[in-house]
Amino acid sequence: MPQIDKSIRLIGFPMDLGAGRRGVDMGPSALRIAGMVHRIQALGYEVVDEGDIQVQTRELQDFADERLRYLPEISRASQQLADRTLEVLETGDFPLILGGDHSMSIGTLGGVGAYCRKAGKRLGVIWIDAHADMNVPATTPSGNIHGMPLAVSLGHGDEGLCSIGGAFPKVKPENVAVIAARSVDPGERELIKKLALPTYTMFEIDRDGIYKIITLVLDRMRSQVDHIHVSFDLDSVDPSVAKGVGTPVSGGLTFRETHLIMEAIAETGMLGSLEIAEVNPILDDMNNSAQFAVGCVTSCLGKRII
Repeated sequence: MPQIDKSIRLIGFPMDLGAGRRGVDMGPSALRIAGMVHRIQALGYEVVDEGDIQVQTRELQDFADERLRYLPEISRASQQLADRTLEVLETGDFPLILGGDHSMSIGTLGGVGAYCRKAGKRLGVIWIDAHADMNVPATTPSGNIHGMPLAVSLGHGDEGLCSIGGAFPKVKPENVAVIAARSVDPGERELIKKLALPTYTMFEIDRDGIYKIITLVLDRMRSQVDHIHVSFDLDSVDPSVAKGVGTPVSGGLTFRETHLIMEAIAETGMLGSLEIAEVNPILDDMNNSAQFAVGCVTSCLGKRII
């Protein structure tokens, strides 16, 4: 039986403007080719694929700002994604957003945050990523906006990006958990410490074990939030498991650690929205990484061994 009593509505966000490397714009197609719809339907869900948000390619644009590359188009497309995500939630369905670089979370959390604010719900965000994505324009080493979305969602960074979905912080720092971080910039580290943002690096995972970490995270979520949003960046996983990602970093989550996280989240019954970021089929082998990502999604939606 499905774990979530709602229809699953897929929204593709073929964005690569936030990244320094091309290819993640093909992530939504790779995930669909990997059988996303059929494998979710096999769990008993009704699935509606709403197609993709339209994103202009970088060949048609200028950087505009070296510290906020391609800001105008990312802002426009992100607002569309926020509006669509909000619409799905307001109709009582479950949004599953397929990316695309991780700048997608500016739009996704813009919509989820707006919904929770209107519905009087407390939003919790589980951010599974090798990177903290906590840069702001003053600290970014690259100008790539995919390194900023969590900071934006917390109300830090470019005012226009922070206002997508509404001019308010979309989530409180104490209601966030960053899991699997292992590549954090100096400016991000300072902001994480300033906000006391709960962050579990691969050091903590290696030392304490993923079961202890996810249990701590979910116990806190159960007491503090009503709606859990999962932002799953595939580069959280070790490249030996999933090499087709936008920004691979060695030393990541194993196959079973990733599935354990997803299965534990499903057991809470509090999952309200989900997104997958940074799938890059150009760097993949026979779409194996996208197939792994689809398997992780089904675990998060309730698939079990028995």
